[in-house]
Amino acid sequence: MFKGILVDHPKELAKFIFYTRRLNWKMLRVYLDERRDVLDELVTLHNFSNQFLPNALRDFFRHIHAPEERGEYLETLITKFSHRFCTCNSDLVRDLGLSPDAVYVLCYSLILLSIDLTSPHVKNKMSKREFIRNTRRAAHNVSDDFVGHLYDNIYLIGHVAA
Repeated sequence: MFKGILVDHPKELAKFIFYTRRLNWKMLRVYLDERRDVLDELVTLHNFSNQFLPNALRDFFRHIHAPEERGEYLETLITKFSHRFCTCNSDLVRDLGLSPDAVYVLCYSLILLSIDLTSPHVKNKMSKREFIRNTRRAAHNVSDDFVGHLYDNIYLIGHVAA
């Protein structure tokens, strides 16, 4: 911006961030936390149409790195992702009876499952049955089969926020 190459406009900054791969992700995280207008535009650049939820979440966190700890910024990211995912997959959302709130709960469950399955500090890994039971308590409208597929994806492919 100082050299006049980039305009200080949220949409232009979001495009620059979206298409530039070699940015310092720690500094970017701080910047996006301060510039929520740029974050909003960055989220709208994602197209999650016809993507399975964990894969879409991985794609999202490739562009917008997840914070290392839980907190308000992570909640903001998951909220924005949930709304964008529902917008991009309106037919799927309608067919499965999902809402942005349900997607939010599923995303949090996926992040926690990812940590549980990949952390060497967790000795007793969560089973598929436990994940289905725990997730269904929070997201009532979601089928056991769908939640089971979520578990399988994390188990086979790995962490959603790595």
